[in-house]
Formats: sequence, structure tokens, C-alpha cells
Amino acid sequence: MKANKHFFKRCRLIIAAILMVITFGSTADEEKIDPKLLQPDNLYPQVKFVTNMGVIVVELDRMKAPVTVDNFLKYVVTGSYDNTIFHRIIEGFVVQGGGFDEKMGTLDDKFDPITNEAGNGLKNTSYTIAMARQGHPHSASRQFYFNVGDNKSLDPGPRSWGYAVFGSVSEGEEVIDKMAEIETHMDANLGWPDVPVTPVILRETILLPADA
Repeated sequence: MKANKHFFKRCRLIIAAILMVITFGSTADEEKIDPKLLQPDNLYPQVKFVTNMGVIVVELDRMKAPVTVDNFLKYVVTGSYDNTIFHRIIEGFVVQGGGFDEKMGTLDDKFDPITNEAGNGLKNTSYTIAMARQGHPHSASRQFYFNVGDNKSLDPGPRSWGYAVFGSVSEGEEVIDKMAEIETHMDANLGWPDVPVTPVILRETILLPADA
């Protein structure tokens, strides 16, 4: 009888937890965003990156990566990428950013991790933009990277989910090249390699008008 009481108590706790999720939605720091701000009818929205090394313009591909593009644009229109750094640069490989402020402080995810769209046909070729993630295939959230070479190892394969490409650089390839050549080191405080000696800063990201 005592065991039954514990069983029913446990069931009530599980049901309560489910109701909390249904009532309040995601536990992530979701923000109310007007869908119109994401240019939902624009299949190829453009984002301008203003960095301390120059300007980059990226054309996103909503046709092939709708979930990834919408997620990225949420961070853009809420200013979440402004005054962040490119914290990992490997010449001939990637320039990665989006997850740390100028003091190398970790930035929280504002939205839930997204479905991995790496099987969309877009490849990790030079001057494309893709989502970084952790080991779990569907863990991408706010960090992204520019490919600085043809990185076939990052594409999906028989035993790998790969990394989702969702756009390409339309202006500023030379800026990406300059970033890729910057001196890096092992950061003693963080214990990470490939950290730029001189900070590479993303000052602002701007969703350009649909008719730009």
C-alpha cells in the first residue's frame, strides 16, 4: 500500500511537470518577436555584418534551410549578435562567432536548439555560413561560422549528421580572408586554442530591406 502511495505521488509530479510545459511553453528564454520582422516572404534575406575588420553581406537561403534561417534572423533582429566576438579562427578552415561577448563571457541561448538541416543539399564550401553545434546533431542555437575552405568533413555523411549551411557571402569575401589570417593563440584563461590575439569584433548585424 505504501508503495502504491509513492507510485501515485510520482505520477502526480510527472503530470504536473507536463502541464507546466504545456502552460508555459519552452524553458528557453523565448522572446516575443513579430514574425513580420523576419521577412517571412523573402526567400533570400540578406544580413549585413559590421565588424572591426570590414563589412560582410550574407545572402541566406530560406528555401533550403527555413528553420535555420528563421532562428538566425531572430538573433539578428533582437540585436543578440551585436558587440560579440569571433572567438575561434583557424586559417583555411573556419571563422566562428556568435556565442561570446567582447570580454569572452558566454552568451545564453535566447531560443531553443534547432533541428539540424544539414541534409538540405548546401555544402560547406568556401564563403558559406553554417551553424556550429555541440556533439548532439540537433544542438545548434546561436553560434555560427564562415567556411574559409571547402570543408567536406563538415558535410553530412554515412556516419555523421554534418553541419547545416544556410547561406553564402555575397559581399566581403576579402574581409573573411583577412580574419582567417589573423594571429591566434592558446588562451590561458579559457584553455582554448585558436583564439585571436587581437579581438575580431562583430559590432552589428542588420537585416537589410527585402528590396535591397
